[in-house]
Amino acid sequence: MKFGTFFRENIRLSFASILSNRLRSILTMAIIAIGIMSLVGIVTAIESIKASITESFASLGAGGFSIQNQSLYGMGWGRNRNDNFIGYDQAREFRERFSIPSSVALTMNISGGVTAKYRSEKSNPNLWLWGMDENGLRNSSLEIASGRNFSRREAETGARVAVIGYGVADLLFPSGDSPLGKTINIAGGQYEVVGVLAPKGSGMGMGRNDDLRLVIPITTARAAFPNMRVSTVISVIPDDPRLLETAVSEAEGLFRTIRRLSAADESDFTVERSDSLAAMLADNMATVTLVASLVGLITLLGAAVGLMNIMLVSVSERTREIGTRMALGAKPRMIREQFLLESIVISQLGGICGIVLGIVCGNLISVLTGGMFVVPWLWILVGVALCLIVGVGSGYLPARRAASLDPVEALRYE
Repeated sequence: MKFGTFFRENIRLSFASILSNRLRSILTMAIIAIGIMSLVGIVTAIESIKASITESFASLGAGGFSIQNQSLYGMGWGRNRNDNFIGYDQAREFRERFSIPSSVALTMNISGGVTAKYRSEKSNPNLWLWGMDENGLRNSSLEIASGRNFSRREAETGARVAVIGYGVADLLFPSGDSPLGKTINIAGGQYEVVGVLAPKGSGMGMGRNDDLRLVIPITTARAAFPNMRVSTVISVIPDDPRLLETAVSEAEGLFRTIRRLSAADESDFTVERSDSLAAMLADNMATVTLVASLVGLITLLGAAVGLMNIMLVSVSERTREIGTRMALGAKPRMIREQFLLESIVISQLGGICGIVLGIVCGNLISVLTGGMFVVPWLWILVGVALCLIVGVGSGYLPARRAASLDPVEALRYE
């Protein structure tokens, strides 16, 4: 009970001292808050974006992979029989010969600067035009909000049909009329709208709005743009996720055969698993997290030095007060606890402000980049622990110096 009374009294004196030196205390808290805010804020933004990426790749299917053209900088120095272009005929042959039960989709990214028009309504030239077969929407995790997907027959015969994004429907039909069955103009061609995609928003913060998407059958796209040389992307999602490794191996071997590659030729295409890409992005973000943590720790180190300096000055200014308390019976342990608690209170108040600001700023960044709202509980605990360490480390030496003062000399101090 006696200890509790002394503890409450020291807490009261700590707050009284902080309030009597508001400017210095606020500046020290601000330095600590900035350090914690930079740490928690960046980590919050990264965790939010990471959660969004994980969700996006999970929706694509953790057991999926794609075969696409190999960029020039990614090609080795060995022999290459072909260039890195994947033609539609090769992709279609792969789809017909691939034996593992799977959803195989053929996709072409035709252009990112297409204009669509319906009567007097016209979009800006910022729509994304894609050519897909009947499995393209499913393998791209695109859902139909209204209407339907085009059929396999329509995909193979080059039917003039289109599935439009949610944002495109709002642009061309601002009055709220249903786009289904309407004929719209896409890059100079007439297409009947058979489906509208569910809203998705920006694609993982990469600056592309997936709602501004136009999808037409891949054969229709090849006929409408005969002079455009666009590589075909093959995406595969095995029906049984346990067959993923087998499917990847068989797909690479089969496509090497289709590309007429010998044992001495390097693969001139890329087989990319969706989960491996997500893991690569997570690793890159882990590096950013480490750098952000170092920046926050360096800032906290500066805050610790500033806090220690303030506490040492406080000991000098309050020497007579310390002498008076000792003369009234205060033990050195009580004096030491008072200054140590004062240092801890300042650091914790600054840490709480920094944590709140970090969560707000981090989630604001994540919202602007298309991420999710998260609260990094682990890093909040880390922030509280770091502030405690800063408070104890900065207050120990001043507290020890205050407790070691001679009462008589302290009372005579001017």
